[in-house]
Amino acid sequence: MNVRTSLAALHQAALAPEHLEACLGLDQASLGGLWNRAQWQSELAEQRRPGVGLWQGQQLLAMASGWLVVDELHITVVAVDPQQRRRGLGQQVLKALVLEARQQGALHATLEVAPANTAAVALYRRLGFRDAGVRRGYYRNGEDALIQWLRLSELNDA
Repeated sequence: MNVRTSLAALHQAALAPEHLEACLGLDQASLGGLWNRAQWQSELAEQRRPGVGLWQGQQLLAMASGWLVVDELHITVVAVDPQQRRRGLGQQVLKALVLEARQQGALHATLEVAPANTAAVALYRRLGFRDAGVRRGYYRNGEDALIQWLRLSELNDA
């Protein structure tokens, strides 16, 4: 989508199996195809894998998803349409995902992020995430990942 949309025109909804094609499309556009069709099908079908999408009509502009394991949310995807970035959409879906996980009993959230992805690192810091370690050679290209953690009781209202 080339036109930058008004935030008022957007609606937020939980991701579900019927959103498979939209998730695949946004994954490809934003992340270069992080997951394949089967992985997305599993992600969208499992109750303990919450996801939140931000939509304009039928167009998925941003999404965040994760896995609930006992009392922890492991954030697996945060993606924003490249033409819609720098508008707070990533923050909006990530915060919604974290709040949903907290309602489902999660006490902590964790994620991995490439140190070179300065926009993502800044987003996570604004919400209160802190570095907890490094995963060496985590990404396909051999790049390390920062491990970040957040106590959900300390979520910033950024």
